[in-house]
Amino acid sequence: MSHAVSRLRDERLARSTKPFIARGSRAPRCPGCRVIFSYCLCAWRSHATAVSAMCLLMHDTEPLKPTNTGWLIADVIEDTHAFGWSRLDVDQRLLALLDDPQWQPYLVFPGEFVAQERVVNQVAKGSGKRPLFILLDATWTEARKMFRKSPYLERFPVLSLAPEQISRYRLRRSRRDDHFCTAEVAALCLELAGDTEASQQLDAYLDVFTAHYLGAKYQNPIDPDDAVHERLKAWL
Repeated sequence: MSHAVSRLRDERLARSTKPFIARGSRAPRCPGCRVIFSYCLCAWRSHATAVSAMCLLMHDTEPLKPTNTGWLIADVIEDTHAFGWSRLDVDQRLLALLDDPQWQPYLVFPGEFVAQERVVNQVAKGSGKRPLFILLDATWTEARKMFRKSPYLERFPVLSLAPEQISRYRLRRSRRDDHFCTAEVAALCLELAGDTEASQQLDAYLDVFTAHYLGAKYQNPIDPDDAVHERLKAWL
């Protein structure tokens, strides 16, 4: 299946002068889900209906990483757009998307790093425009650099999330519990916009992906009838 992140991955690979080797990539991986074939996730892919859309602004190698959860967002949310980030060479398709009058863009970033007049904590309702959430898909250090060096994003409100729950994403390397993976951030944004079922569906899909990825990593069997898989079955 081709979607915005898989197409961006293909574009990035076409520019590579040497192959990208992910950690632990000894066994062949399914091109559809990036998990080794014996733990393939493709049969569990589901599609959600949402008013909101996602705009993933991805740091250089993010589309290539098998642990990247922006891919999961594109699997579930049909209106997902993905662009490679560059400080100097801004994709004109990105600028056209941000100027499209059907959208109300929100740049999702912690409010503590932003002038308070730009910060919002809710998604506006009744404006006649659909929410477009701009997610900086990168490590925290890279995301801060992207935020500072993307002047074309300065005109948009900054949506600052203050969720109560602690991140459950077990593939992440951040030591801070308040640093969420990209799919978790997307699910929280969907919830704020009123796309509650899509939020829950993405969250369930993330849990199944995590189970399959870690199962493959540690060679643990997958139980398709456990609580994680049963939750996602409601949308299959």
